[in-house]
Parts: sequence; structure tokens; C-alpha cells
Amino acid sequence: MREILQDLFAHGAWADAEHWRALDGQPGALADRAACERLHHIHLVQRAFLALARAEAPRITNLSDYPTMAALKEAVISTHQQMASLLTAIAPERLGEVIQVPWFKDPPCHITVAQALHQAAMHSHYHRGQNATRLRELGGKPPLTDLIVWHWKGRPAPVWA
Repeated sequence: MREILQDLFAHGAWADAEHWRALDGQPGALADRAACERLHHIHLVQRAFLALARAEAPRITNLSDYPTMAALKEAVISTHQQMASLLTAIAPERLGEVIQVPWFKDPPCHITVAQALHQAAMHSHYHRGQNATRLRELGGKPPLTDLIVWHWKGRPAPVWA
């Protein structure tokens, strides 16, 4: 399972970088509230599930907690680096441990760490699709970031600038 998660998050880092560059290249896109809120939400979810995998309490932020979109982007890059490190070092037994997802209260949600990380990867992909649609609405051309495209291109590393 670790190898699958490593692939999903390596793809996710690349896909996030592709989207950030595309949005940055479209005039006004990184000032568009809907796109920016989703960029923050993707990061928030990734960071929250990273915290849960580390047995830490997630820290919930708002977009307004970042003074600029460049500051949010730096936090996104850091989270991707931390996730890659976690997935390299995490014990296989930890992936099978059951955790409680704190934002589901009634009834509580108990899933394994592997399932939680899988959720974070899939949730991010969902919101990237929404931002791709928003980028097109703003006159831009969304990048093609399907998992199979990442494999086809030789599993490239993210290019953030």
C-alpha cells in the first residue's frame, strides 16, 4: 500500500504544481476568489490528513491566514515534501492502524491511516478538476493532469516555477 500512496502523492505534487503554474499564467486567476479558496482547501485537506497520519491534531486554517498566494504556495510545497518524507519512513503497521477523523462526529468516522491518506489524494484530485473548470471559465487552458498522463510522461517531478 505504501508504494501506491507514494505514487498517488507524487502524482498529486506534480498535478498541484501544474495547476499552480497554469493559474499563475492566466491573468487574474490567482486573484479569483473561487480558485484561491479551492487551492487553500486542497492544501488544508492534505495537511490535515498528513497530521492525522503523524498522530497529530490537524490545524485548521483559512485562506486569510496566508498574506499572499505565494505564501500559500510555499506552504503547499512544504506539505508535499513532508508527505513524501512521511510515506518513505512510515511503518507498514502504521498504515493499518485505525484512526478517528475528527471532523466527523455523529457517527464518528474510523478508518485506517492508509484509507485516510487515500482519501486525501482522491479529494485533492476532485478539487483540481473544479479548478480546471474555473481556469477555463477565466479564459485559461487547464493542464492535463490525469494519473495516466503522469505515468506517460515518465512520472515527472513537480515544477513549481
